[in-house]
Amino acid sequence: MHVTWLGQAGLYIETPAIRILIDPYLSDAVGKRNPANRRRVPVDERFLNVCPDVLIFTHNHLDHYDPETAAHYLAPDRARVTVLAPASVWGEVRKTGGSHRYVQFDRRTEWTQDGVRFTAVTAVHSDPYAIGVIVDDGKQTLYVTGDTLYSRDIFAELPAHIDAVFLPINGEGNNMNAVDAARFAERTGARVAVPLHFGLFDSPCAAEGALDPRTFRHSGRVIPEMYREIPLE
Repeated sequence: MHVTWLGQAGLYIETPAIRILIDPYLSDAVGKRNPANRRRVPVDERFLNVCPDVLIFTHNHLDHYDPETAAHYLAPDRARVTVLAPASVWGEVRKTGGSHRYVQFDRRTEWTQDGVRFTAVTAVHSDPYAIGVIVDDGKQTLYVTGDTLYSRDIFAELPAHIDAVFLPINGEGNNMNAVDAARFAERTGARVAVPLHFGLFDSPCAAEGALDPRTFRHSGRVIPEMYREIPLE
């Protein structure tokens, strides 16, 4: 699988058969609501031209389920998209309409499409319906935690083998900090660990609180670059 970071927690995953978007945030909706959290990196409009087969939202926070971005991908003239979303998002996103397939994707739910299996797992976050997602194409298994704190309850739901884990490190808003995220990644057994949830809203000045992803210390750490493919090999 080829994985590109879209900023914040957004990921674009490509397999030979399917295109997947997870939590794409390609607007400045958060900044419109709170100017302190305006985008620090412009939207790369190449990714607005992507035609996803599967669109996944992990929970109902504006930087994960952004109605502006969702409406773009779910416009009536777009090809049919499968939307996987937990109850907190599903009730809202399906109002977008169109001929799209809206699946209520709650914890321990599985959905298989074009040879890729998606499994929703527990996330411990301020949205009580929040999920993480396992993406398994039969060759690689990726685990996107979504926004979550470290919880021992999560590990019982994870597969025995995980190739790469993608997880927040910002330590705000009921997310793991870099230390707990490193412990979490180690416990999953993943060979590659990719920190997320930094850089998009951070001030570029360290004195003003910019988050340095190098504080996430894991032997398999890969620090992503926004809008670039993440090396997972």
